[in-house]
Amino acid sequence: MAVSKSTLSIVFIVLGGLSVLFGTVLVFVGPIIIDDQIVKNVEINPSNGLSYTMWKDIPVPFFMSVYFLHIVNPNEILNGEKPTVVQRGPYVYRENRWKDNITFHDNHTVSYKEYRQYFFEESMSVGDESDVVTIPNMLVLGASVMMENMPLPVRLLLSTAFKSFNEGPFLTKPVGELMWGYDSKLVDFLNKYFPGMLPTSGKFGLFAEFNNSNTGQFTVFTGQDDIRKVHMVDSWNGLKSVDYWMSEQCNQINGTAGQMWPPFMTKESTMPFYSPDACRSMELVYQRPGVSRGIPVFRFVAPKTLFANGTDYPPNEGFCPCRQSGLLNVSTCRHNSPVFISHPHFFEADPVLLDTVNGLSPNEEEHGLFIDIHPETGVPMNVSIRLQLNLLIKRVFGISETGKIAEVVMPMIWFEESGYIDGPVLNTFRTNLVVLPMVMEYMQYSFIGLGLAGILGAMMLYLSDKESIKDTKHDPTSETQAEKYCMNDTGKK
Repeated sequence: MAVSKSTLSIVFIVLGGLSVLFGTVLVFVGPIIIDDQIVKNVEINPSNGLSYTMWKDIPVPFFMSVYFLHIVNPNEILNGEKPTVVQRGPYVYRENRWKDNITFHDNHTVSYKEYRQYFFEESMSVGDESDVVTIPNMLVLGASVMMENMPLPVRLLLSTAFKSFNEGPFLTKPVGELMWGYDSKLVDFLNKYFPGMLPTSGKFGLFAEFNNSNTGQFTVFTGQDDIRKVHMVDSWNGLKSVDYWMSEQCNQINGTAGQMWPPFMTKESTMPFYSPDACRSMELVYQRPGVSRGIPVFRFVAPKTLFANGTDYPPNEGFCPCRQSGLLNVSTCRHNSPVFISHPHFFEADPVLLDTVNGLSPNEEEHGLFIDIHPETGVPMNVSIRLQLNLLIKRVFGISETGKIAEVVMPMIWFEESGYIDGPVLNTFRTNLVVLPMVMEYMQYSFIGLGLAGILGAMMLYLSDKESIKDTKHDPTSETQAEKYCMNDTGKK
């Protein structure tokens, strides 16, 4: 038995209406379901296998690339000429990070210490740890500046000590020794007669205190009571603030520990974090949208005010005494040594700094720092943190090793810490937190589209059926055929 068009139209209207209704419900309920799924996956909770593993063991490739700014004219520098440097590297180290001593607390926080180890990756490096480079001798030139205001006899004694231990103003040593430490009798002397001057009592190296170390005890919020606070730092080493700087604002410990951020970020969001290595909180700002390995991201970068001095940016007055913009004086948290942090090659710094050293060529692509983050989850997909270590050097009367050195903030090395989510972790992340929510979003509009199409088709069927009936009633041929049928039927009776 054939189904009439009217019946079909009713069926399509009912099905289309249900489809539109279901799609409309998904429009309102779908985002709630997606957000709830994100919340459950990003809070720090051992039952969340994906996010907890990423937070605890950081199972993604992470590398530190080190570039030495090799001095080519040390003798001329001693005579007061401008330093000239040549970049050497990168010397790349694979970085292993993991969290230990993890303790959950009743106030929805968790405490931990994060440990780190470095392993040289020769295949990724341009050179070997046996390469020899020349950089300023921090033990001599740094100590000289620190002793500048001491009585002259003390400075003369220090100069005599330098000569006794055969320590000159510049070091020419293998990369590996400069990185991880070398034996020095001068270190033993300084620790004996000037205790507290140096950060180590053993080997002295630029990164000697970093390898096989931890970044202190962080206590962060788990987000289980308020997802907006997840990963935000409650305290560091039991402190709510530090005392390195000159203002309450600069001493505040703000933001996260620098690995993950709260979800549902917008273009107006910022990315605050506390860096124990820089001894301060920092904040990145939105730059542009992008895509990282198929996942939509927001790129956040350092604002130009990050290392601006107090004159150019008054809120930074607390980080002073300041020099030119582009330098952060970290002497207060580095045993008062005249050390400064900047962007590599003095990128976005006062142009005066570039005029004091030959061989620098800053640009954003090579020297700007950035974090590409998935805004819905607050998980970084691609990270590149680049910083430069600088030493203030100058002539100090009474210490002959300083010669006629002109006062200059001397770049020594710069390093890039980079990491990105890849492999199985990326696939799982993409499936759970990107693909499934995207499928649900497409489904809601597909149901609405199919429903509207069904209703439109039903209306067309209904109108077509009405038109067919109307045509039948007004067709003369049809009436004649009906009359003949009736006459034939009567005759038979």
